[in-house]
Amino acid sequence: MNLMQLLINGAYASVPAVGFAMVFNVPGRFLWRCALAGGVGHMVRAVCMHWGAPIEWATFAAAVIVGGLSTLWSRQTLAPMQLFGVAAIIPMIPGTFAFNTVIGLVEMSAIGVTDATLMPVVYNALKTIFILGALSVGLAMPNLLLFRTKSII
Repeated sequence: MNLMQLLINGAYASVPAVGFAMVFNVPGRFLWRCALAGGVGHMVRAVCMHWGAPIEWATFAAAVIVGGLSTLWSRQTLAPMQLFGVAAIIPMIPGTFAFNTVIGLVEMSAIGVTDATLMPVVYNALKTIFILGALSVGLAMPNLLLFRTKSII
């Protein structure tokens, strides 16, 4: 994987992160942090996938990094961590898998349920669910592990 291509893809991923941050009314002084977290998360996921990790685990690793950055920045700025994290993980939402799931369900309603129509729907639905789960758990994990107010036991 080319480093320059990775940085360009990270810059492209920062654009929707900033766009959604603006939709969520994030103050202007925090937008660069949303862009940085979105770009870094996308680059971490791309590197993990390049090294052979499945998209679910690569997304989990990227969400943990975004969650760590968001937690760090929230402690520095006294802003909620969701201010940075939610907008930054938007570029990693599994839109293609969700779209293919819905298209498969529409085909199944028109044609009927067969093995040829059911298997892609189940595959895409499971991918969507696992990626969304990885995003949500990964985003929350650094805050839960690093800044606990009670002991684990």
